Formats: sequence, C-alpha cells, structure tokens
Amino acid sequence: MSGGGTEAPVGRETLTGGGGGSGKKRDSLGTAGSAHLIIKDLGEIHSRLLDHRPVIQGETRYFVKEFEEKRNLRELRVLENLKNMIHETKEHTLPKCRETMKDNLEEVLQRLQAANQAVCRLQQREQERKKIYHDHLISSEKQHLLQWEDFMKEQPYRQTQVDEEHRRAMERLKEQYAEMEKDLTKFSTF
Repeated sequence: MSGGGTEAPVGRETLTGGGGGSGKKRDSLGTAGSAHLIIKDLGEIHSRLLDHRPVIQGETRYFVKEFEEKRNLRELRVLENLKNMIHETKEHTLPKCRETMKDNLEEVLQRLQAANQAVCRLQQREQERKKIYHDHLISSEKQHLLQWEDFMKEQPYRQTQVDEEHRRAMERLKEQYAEMEKDLTKFSTF
C-alpha cells in the first residue's frame, strides 16, 4: 500500500562486492539501504494490521452514498406525494369546497337578512312601545299634577268645613255635658 520501489524480504542476504568473487556474505541488516527497506516493510505491515483508515474511509463513503441515495429517494417520494395531494386539492377538493360554500353562503345570507329584518321589526316595535309608555307616563304625570293642584285648591275650603264641623261637634258635646251635669245635680240631692 505504500507503493513505490522494490521490496526485499527481511533477513535476506546479499552479496557485496563486484562480481561475486570474494564469496563473503554480508547480513542485510548491516547496510543503510537495507535498513530503509526494513522500515518500509514495517510500515506496510503496520498499515495492513493496525491502520484501518482506508477501510473506514471506504465504508464511510459507501454509507454516505447509500444514505444520500435513500434520502433522495425518500424526499422524492415525499415531494411526489405532495405534488399529488396539491393536484388532488386543486382539481377536486377546491371546486367542491367552492361550490358547497357558494350554496351554503347564499342560504346563510338569506337567513341573516331575514333575521336582520326580524330584529329591525322587533326593535321598531320596542321603540314604539317605549314611546307609548313614555307618552303615557308624561300624560299621567301631568294628570297627577293637575289633580294635586285641584286638591291643594280645595284644601282651604275643606279645612273650613272640618273646622266648622269640629266647632258644631264641640258645641253639641258642651250641651250634652251641660245636660248631664244638670241630671247629675238632680241625683246628687238624694
């Protein structure tokens, strides 16, 4: 995965020198180039065993792709349902509602006009009744005032009559008591 260059197996021995005549074998760990190859191999082993980023990134990309596709399909279905519902409403429901509303509103308007006329008649009758009552009240009050004035005019005459009756009654009582006294004087001599 790390890509580039030739790879040499770990622990491999190489021949040094120019042509193989010396016959000495050297350990691959001893040179700088071989250390570089070992580090490179260790990096590949490490990345294969422990570094899961490429796998996780691939899985993440797959999940996002699937999620977006399913989400897009779900959103498309929702939008399609909305479109169908709007079309159904526009073509069927709104005309029915408009027709029903038109029919019912005309009937309601007629009923309201009839109720309004009835209320106006009742209000007019009430005003007439109040006016008649008010007129009757005013005439009755005037009549009572006239009766009171007549009553007050008659009071001096009635007062003189009552005073005269009272005076006569007093005189009769005096005469009666005088006679009773005379009778008493007759009986006291016994």
